[in-house]
Amino acid sequence: MWKGRVKSISYFSLFTLSLFTFACLTGCSHEEVSTYDTSHTSLNIWVGNPAGVVFESTTYNYSYAYEEGAVTFYAQISGTPADYDRTFRIEPFGDDSVLVAPTVRTEDYVIPAGQIGGTYQVYFNSKQLSSPDLFTKSDGRINFRVVPNDIFDLGTEHHQQFTVVLKNYLAKPDNWDAANFPRIPLSRYFGTYSRVKYQFMIEHLGLVDFEINYNTQTAYDEETNIISAVYAVHLQQVMQRALNEYNETHDEPLTDEFGNPVTF
Repeated sequence: MWKGRVKSISYFSLFTLSLFTFACLTGCSHEEVSTYDTSHTSLNIWVGNPAGVVFESTTYNYSYAYEEGAVTFYAQISGTPADYDRTFRIEPFGDDSVLVAPTVRTEDYVIPAGQIGGTYQVYFNSKQLSSPDLFTKSDGRINFRVVPNDIFDLGTEHHQQFTVVLKNYLAKPDNWDAANFPRIPLSRYFGTYSRVKYQFMIEHLGLVDFEINYNTQTAYDEETNIISAVYAVHLQQVMQRALNEYNETHDEPLTDEFGNPVTF
């Protein structure tokens, strides 16, 4: 299981109008895409980071969101910016795409006028899984590619599609019910454990397998994944507000896998 903060980047990035370098994780090779090439306009998509470092795949864990979570990907054209918005779509294909298609949501993605790229997201809804046991014992895979259109050609090699590895693992933290001082059990602030409650916490706090330490003075130490007792009170209040908002906006209050109302 991943430990630490689950991060999701959803801000548009402005990329350089000179040479853009892509690094392929598996082959460690580099490709240069000139944004001044006016002979064609191709669209490059990838997962990795906004600087152009390309990963072979990224991972999504359905257990880290009670309802909908997201995977970030990046897109950039090779060619010059246009003075109008340009739209593209992506589609799932291959591997387990048919099995998990009901859980996937994409959008009409836009490269704004005057820009050559941006940061985008594809969404996965845990509630739409055909079985709660799916991908709990073995990983799944789904691929995404650009839907052909009249605006963009295919991107350069290694930038025409990306893969998402699918997981659905979630274990009860060892320090939920008991912890040796100065560590404090999570139950002191968050109550009785349930899978649904932990999913809901991860979705709203972005924290996995964190520790509450009585002696620490730092609210949250990202490197050690430790929070202070004072900050734990704050997070408890965050979860209480999130739960109230959920219950007010849904026909039924949030209940755990045993049918009991979730409380904080």
